[in-house]
This record gives sequence, structure tokens and C-alpha cells, in this order.
Amino acid sequence: MDSFVLFVVRPVRGLLKGKRVLEETRKRMLLWVDGVGGFLVCFSPQATLGQALPACDVDIPLSADVSRRHAMIRRHTDEYVIEPWHPVVLRGREVERPEPLRDGDRITLGKSMQIEFTQPHALSATARLMFSSRHITQPAADGVILMGDSLILGPQDHNHIVCREWTRDVILFRRSDQLWCRSLGDIEVDGASFQDEAPIGPNSRIEGSDFSVALETL
Repeated sequence: MDSFVLFVVRPVRGLLKGKRVLEETRKRMLLWVDGVGGFLVCFSPQATLGQALPACDVDIPLSADVSRRHAMIRRHTDEYVIEPWHPVVLRGREVERPEPLRDGDRITLGKSMQIEFTQPHALSATARLMFSSRHITQPAADGVILMGDSLILGPQDHNHIVCREWTRDVILFRRSDQLWCRSLGDIEVDGASFQDEAPIGPNSRIEGSDFSVALETL
């Protein structure tokens, strides 16, 4: 009788968790940075902005006097365009058709919702939206990150999220449809220790000697 060998393949837990973060969040997550604040992260290359209403499924819900679906910002390679569906003022004039966004642009939605658009890092297509009026998102966040391939947190002004007290950068990035984190030296993800980089899950906590970051799915 012929003999055979049975191989049992066990999944690598961390890698599967990293893959699930993009599958489960699909388009958005909240990123809580200890000592800095909370940020709404949008993964999709296009994000709709509109009023925060229970029945409205916009990507960036705003507690402001804006329409249910007011505008859309979409990314193509490393450039962004805003598409107005209701009144939008850009660089001091109302726009009625898709308009390219530039680093440092101030956008007004409706009568008073003011947003600053920046692309702070020259090597990343990721953009940041900060609110220069009293209005906020729902759930409440200090800003919105439109994530390309990477999101960089750290002490420098060109980082997407500036963390003055940190001594090193932490980079969240996509790898083969998975979400990973990278930082020089020892890092801990959900209680497990890694060197330099690790896959992260949909509700992971990432910690280092002087930083702590938590993900929350929406």
C-alpha cells in the first residue's frame, strides 16, 4: 500500500488580521492617537461629504448646515478633485464643476463649513482635511485623513498626523490588500512584540516606547 504524508497548514494569525482590517473597515476607520486626538481615516479613492443624518450614508458626515450629499473628493494617482453637488467655494470663488485641489486650499461648504485641504508629505498621495470652523464630523474627529498607500505619524510638520512628543515616525501602509505598521525598533501590536513592522487588525492597538495608537472600525 502506498504511503503518503499529510501536511497541515496553519494560517499565520497576524497576516490574516492585517488582511481583515481592509475587508472589515472597507472604507473608513477611526484612528485614536494618545495625547494628540482622533482622526477619521477614509481608504477609498473617493469620499462623499454631507450632513450627519441617520439615513445618510456619506463617508464624511458633518455636523453642519450642509446638504445630505454636498460634495465628493476623489483621488486619481496623487491628485485630488472636488466635485460640487451643492454650493462650494474654493479659493474665494464658487465652483460649479469638478475642480483640482491644491495643497493649502480652503474649502467652504454651504454658508459656513470651512475645511483646509493639505498634502503635507511630498512622497505620499495621502491628504488631510482639517476643520477651521466650529463644525465637526460624526462621530467626532479632529480631522480626516484621505489615505493613499501610506499614513505617516510623527513629530515633523510634513507628517500627516503631527505628534510633537514622539521621537520616531510610525507608518501605516498597505501591502497586498493588508494593513501594516512600521516603526524603527520594537513595537507591540495587541500585546505581541515585533521588530520594525507588523500586520495590524481592525481594532488593533499599536504601542512603542513613547507612542500609543488604537484603531476602531466603523
